[in-house]
Amino acid sequence: MTPATRQEVLGLYRKVLQIARNWQSASGLIEETMREKEYIRSEARTLFRKNKNVTDPKLIKQCIEECEARIEIGLHYNIPYPRPIHLPPMGLAHKQGRTLRHQEKLRKISKPIYLKSHDEVS
Repeated sequence: MTPATRQEVLGLYRKVLQIARNWQSASGLIEETMREKEYIRSEARTLFRKNKNVTDPKLIKQCIEECEARIEIGLHYNIPYPRPIHLPPMGLAHKQGRTLRHQEKLRKISKPIYLKSHDEVS
């Protein structure tokens, strides 16, 4: 990791923690605000620690883009949790074979950038 990339990652981590410190839930309830603040901190801790040994520049760039996307979406919608996506069910594919592999590939490709690491952690 280059020093510039390291500074960018640390800056994003600080930014997430600052957002958590100043977070206000949409409902305005204190309990919900505290729960959401703790979720933001724990999610950031978990994901940053999980990716601390990543050395591939492409993967680092992808993680940075995911973090920035989640920050923007969270601030825009005032929801700290990843927004759900609606993918078509795989009910038409056979249990094995080419069609199933193709549908699994399409589902993986169509997953938004801000959810790439969410399923791995949850």
